[in-house]
Amino acid sequence: MSDINHVVLVGRLTRDAELKYTANGQAVCKFSIAVNRRKKSGEQWVEEANFFDIVVWGRQGEALNQYLVKGKLIGVDGELRQDRWEQEGQNRSKIEIIANNLQLLGGGPGQAGGGASGGGMPSSYSERKNDGAYHDHARSTHASSEGHSLSTGGDGFSDDIPF
Repeated sequence: MSDINHVVLVGRLTRDAELKYTANGQAVCKFSIAVNRRKKSGEQWVEEANFFDIVVWGRQGEALNQYLVKGKLIGVDGELRQDRWEQEGQNRSKIEIIANNLQLLGGGPGQAGGGASGGGMPSSYSERKNDGAYHDHARSTHASSEGHSLSTGGDGFSDDIPF
């Protein structure tokens, strides 16, 4: 059996995204999201925030950077990567999520919510693989105005998913 490394998260950006370029000109967009989870503490349920660092490479990062602002609700589909380096003689590491597919889901600060994407941008983006070709991760999925997915099968009918 082969190993599996797949992560799907929905959360809000904790800060505006940063777009930088590597020495060879590759774009890299980095940001963090907060994902809330409920847990029981004694007799009460409390919300606990978990924070995750996200990295989006290439044209996808360049295109999305302007829309990735603090408070924006997004969905991320990707994989975990461990970044390792040495600092002051100490081995260091951190886990990041490399986004393969990212969806703009809801409103952020100053927006009334709702729209799956702002400014006419599509709500789903594809990853550019090392061979230079784009591979669409949302082949048959279209986003509705509430950010829900509508899937069309081969029969051309839409199935409305109520969650």
